[in-house]
Parts: sequence; C-alpha cells; structure tokens
Amino acid sequence: MAENEEITRRLLDISDRWDAVESSIDSFARLEAAKAEIFGPSGSLTLLFRQINGLPTTDRPEWGKRLNAVRGELMAKIRAIGENLSEKDLKSRLGETVDPTLSLTHEKLGYRHPLSLVRDRVVSIFKKMGFSVAEATELETEWACFDALQMPETHPARDAMDTFFLPDDFVCGNVQKRGDEHFILRTHCTSVQIRALLCGQLPLKIIAPGRVFRRDTVDATHSANFHQCDVIHADKNMSVVDLKATIEFFLLEFFGSGVQMRYRPSFFPFTEPSFEVDIRVPNLGKLSGIWIEIFGCGMIHPGVFKAVGVDADAWSGQAWGIGIERLAMLAYGIDDIRHFYRNDFRFLRQFN
Repeated sequence: MAENEEITRRLLDISDRWDAVESSIDSFARLEAAKAEIFGPSGSLTLLFRQINGLPTTDRPEWGKRLNAVRGELMAKIRAIGENLSEKDLKSRLGETVDPTLSLTHEKLGYRHPLSLVRDRVVSIFKKMGFSVAEATELETEWACFDALQMPETHPARDAMDTFFLPDDFVCGNVQKRGDEHFILRTHCTSVQIRALLCGQLPLKIIAPGRVFRRDTVDATHSANFHQCDVIHADKNMSVVDLKATIEFFLLEFFGSGVQMRYRPSFFPFTEPSFEVDIRVPNLGKLSGIWIEIFGCGMIHPGVFKAVGVDADAWSGQAWGIGIERLAMLAYGIDDIRHFYRNDFRFLRQFN
C-alpha cells in the first residue's frame, strides 16, 4: 500500500513539474532537456517504470496502464511543442509569407541512395514479423555501449571497437552519463537494446537501424562510419528455435528461396550462446555457391538483463546485428565500400 501511495505521489509530481515548465519551453534545447528529465535513462518516469517490479503482481497491470497513459499524454504535448517550434523556426527563416510561384532552382531530381534502399527493404521484412523500428542518439556513453553489454574497460572485445571519444568536459542534455565515464560515438546499434530495456516495457520486439563509428583505416571493406540494423526480441520462454526461425525468414525474404544457411559457434560478450551465420546463394555473381559470413547472433546474455534491472530468470531473448553496407555489397555486387560515400551520380543512378 505504501508503495502504491509513493508511485501516486511521484506521478502527480511529474505532472506538476511539467505544467510548471511547459510554458517556458521556447527552444529545442529546452525541449530536449525537459524530455530527458522525464524519459531519459535516469528520468523521473523511467524510474517509475522500473519501480513497478517492486509492486505486488496483482497491482502491476493497473499501474502499467496508468504510467503508459501519463507517458502518452506527455509525449503528445512534447510533439505538439516540437511542431510549434519547427513552424516558428521555418517562419523566421522564410519570412511571414512564402511565394508559391517561385520556380525551382534546378530541374534534375536526385536518386535514392542504395543504402537507403537496402535499409527500407530490411525494415519492411521485419515489419512483416511484427517488429517496430527504434532509434537512439549516435552519441553514447561507455556504459550503454560497452559495460552494460558485458565489456568492461579491460575486456579485449573493446579492441575491435576502438571508437571516437569526446572531451571530458563535453555536456549533452539528451544523454546522461554515470560518474566519470566518457561520451563516445557509438560503435554498434546494440546500445539501442540497452536504452529500450531500460524503459522496462517488456516484451520487446524492435529493430534498430542507424549509423555507427569505429576508428578503422578506410579501405575497400572498412570505413570509419557505416550502418547497422540490430534485431532485439525479448520475451518469456524464448529459445534458439525462435532465433533461427527469425533469421531464416529474413534471409529467405531478402535473398530468395535458393539461399542456404549454416550456424557456427562463436563468442560475443552480450549473447550466450552465440553464432556466426553463413549463407550460400546461387545468384550472387562471382560469389555464387560460396559460403559467406553474413552476421553474428545469439541469445541475450543474462548479464545484460541484470545490468538494466530486468529479471534474467523470467525473460530471455534474441539479438543479432546486420551490416547494411554488407547486405548492399552482396545484393548489388559492389566490391568497394567507399563507393557508397563518394556521391557519384554515375554510381547512384544505377540503383533507381
């Protein structure tokens, strides 16, 4: 009973504090700061969602509905303020009136980038399986990118993910760090898994496409920035059978019915067991009929659940990461990753 009263009091406090600051939000910076205070990793509403786990089982559904209702109301207000700020910004840059009779400065239309085409194709396949799209900032903390994923500072897996660190005095209102850790540019989209699990809304079934960064020497197969799509599905009583079923549906949809698959045991700090997936496809030009490593996967490690306050005995899940450039190079027969970033129309127009 005391726990229920405490949550009620804190809900009212969140609403009161929002009402107090809502009218003073006159910039995107203030809007993001107010949003982070409520929905950030240590935000007031985020902490309340975590507190539900301490309630009696019979009380949790009702409190989940109440918290989700408050979350929906606040998100609607935040979106409305954001739209209003965007409209004001547009008017300030264009003036009060816009002349619709002005002619275009050029007649040529651009081309959809092959990475965008592949990303959209990947998203459409996962939407068939009921996945939602989740996104997070490219700026991350060491904890969310490494420590929470079972890679502490001394872990050798960090060597393969050497990335870009921001100065110690760098401040970001939208991403909060813990103690003296650093802000970094994320090395993989698996950090979105941590952000999503911190919200405490389980079961979870999302894909997280986005750009990532590593301090790689640029050559035909490496780039300092590239794109990934992480797949995260957390639920009760999941197994490797669910993992294989999801992977096989995706690969058959993307490469066609002739694709063959095999799984090799591997190691990733954030999954257990872990596998590398190889494919053999009959229509890949000079790569036809050859076994090719396509991506890594596995079942979410119990330590990852524990790091974000989720009961590892009650929940399980699958996680795997897809390289968008990797898929595009295979699908289109491209042998140099640098072609994607040169903005050469002769290259880009081939895919439209």
